[in-house]
Amino acid sequence: MAHVVTEPCILCKYTDCVDVCPVDCFREGPNFLVIDPDECIDCAVCIPECPTNAIMAEEDVPEDQQEFIALNAELARVWPSITRMKPHTDEAEEWRDVLVKRQYLKKELE
Repeated sequence: MAHVVTEPCILCKYTDCVDVCPVDCFREGPNFLVIDPDECIDCAVCIPECPTNAIMAEEDVPEDQQEFIALNAELARVWPSITRMKPHTDEAEEWRDVLVKRQYLKKELE
């Protein structure tokens, strides 16, 4: 089982999780991160690093977030790897506590 990045990451894209990943399984899109399920070793070190609680084990993904399991796998095939933490965007704090933001997810790289 892999870990999954869910909706709270959209528009926040904190990268604290990236620095602790021992296998570099994170991929970066325009306003969201995903975990490559083929690379993730299920170590869980990324979970406590996420300021928005967006990362969870696949078996713990709530029903209303299930689509993010397939979405992580799909986008991990096309988005580039990210291996180092970056400063968060100015808008991250503004969006941190917003719960519904799927409509803002950008899949296309610019």
